[in-house]
Amino acid sequence: MKIAVICHYFYPEIGAPSARLFEMAKRWVDHGHEVSVITCFPNHPTGRIPSEYRGKSFMVEIVEGIKIYRNYVYATPNEGFVKKTLGHLSFMVSSVVLSMFRIEKPDIVIVSSPTLFSVVSGYLYSVFKKTPYIFEVRDLWPDAIVKLGILKSRGIIRVLESLEMFLYHRSKKVVVVTRAFKDQIAMRGIPESKIDIVTNGVDMEIFNKRLNLKDASLRKEFGWGNKKIFLYVGAHGISQGLSTLIHVAKRIENVKDFLIVFVGEGSEKKKLQLMADELALSNIQFISSQPKERIPAFYAEAELSFVPLRNLQMFKSYIPSKMFEILGSGCPIIASLSGEAEEILRNSKGAIIVEPENVDEIVDATLAILEDPMLRENLSENGYNFVKEYYSREALAQKYLTIIEDLHGGVI
Repeated sequence: MKIAVICHYFYPEIGAPSARLFEMAKRWVDHGHEVSVITCFPNHPTGRIPSEYRGKSFMVEIVEGIKIYRNYVYATPNEGFVKKTLGHLSFMVSSVVLSMFRIEKPDIVIVSSPTLFSVVSGYLYSVFKKTPYIFEVRDLWPDAIVKLGILKSRGIIRVLESLEMFLYHRSKKVVVVTRAFKDQIAMRGIPESKIDIVTNGVDMEIFNKRLNLKDASLRKEFGWGNKKIFLYVGAHGISQGLSTLIHVAKRIENVKDFLIVFVGEGSEKKKLQLMADELALSNIQFISSQPKERIPAFYAEAELSFVPLRNLQMFKSYIPSKMFEILGSGCPIIASLSGEAEEILRNSKGAIIVEPENVDEIVDATLAILEDPMLRENLSENGYNFVKEYYSREALAQKYLTIIEDLHGGVI
């Protein structure tokens, strides 16, 4: 079967979207299918295109058996709504103009959102290639940017919501990453039978407590010495409420020999660095985004890892994909969130759950893990066993493939 995947973010970029689709695609290839990915030149989250891709408007490369069509993009850092929108619009156009007539007719098109602009590309591929498409929803858009206060124009919101519903109706299947997303889409008139859930998960060949050992060279590189590392890896954006962790660092600054390490980039990073400077904190370190293959070593060195979200109703339906990788790595989690992610983490018994943006509760949980090695080991072992059984990427890729094959058999 020939599968075409359209997505703005893809390998070698880091982050949940690229990891999910790259790992799925690799496994579909392993099952004997031909997978083509239509994406842009890597630039997320810094907005800088690597030297080996720079100066090109189009190229084709093969990675892990996946044929990747890379298209022009207006590259911009992951900050500033207008520039990010222009980046997504540029890919929507280039993916159609540069790649659509180059690829062979696929049996199925999968297009991943956000944003809706990529899904417009997927719809056009579906029309011109006369093949069905699956609308994958990793985030409800434009709902998310409206509730975060990024988009306020009622006229633009109405246009985007109309486009969203049009694209739902034209798709043959909608695949979502959370149960709450399925419920919300169904409430808007899309039949539940059309919506399937394929959650995010973990590649146990990469994020695996049994395989990933401590790395003294990492400590030397970043000057950690013998300090205990409390880790946050991921986007530094408005959704995470990372200023809470700065306040946590202030509250426990008298605790000796620890460091809260932030790894990643995002629109809020400069603000967080300024905040740490103003509070004269010496127990915080900011590190730029790291290649995905290095992240397991960070988790192996960490005493615990934070998974925060802001205290907003909309985030009850979110499941941060990083939490599966952290659990697989055997790193205890302090999760300041609620809703569906909270339910999963409670079942895992690999995390301490606290109220979102509650500094006091995060401090108490941090000190509890720091002071009780047995608690830390129990959380570590429980989390590893849980994701290995229920959230391995191999099992999820097979579930997704079954959806594709059922659709292929029914409509082609």
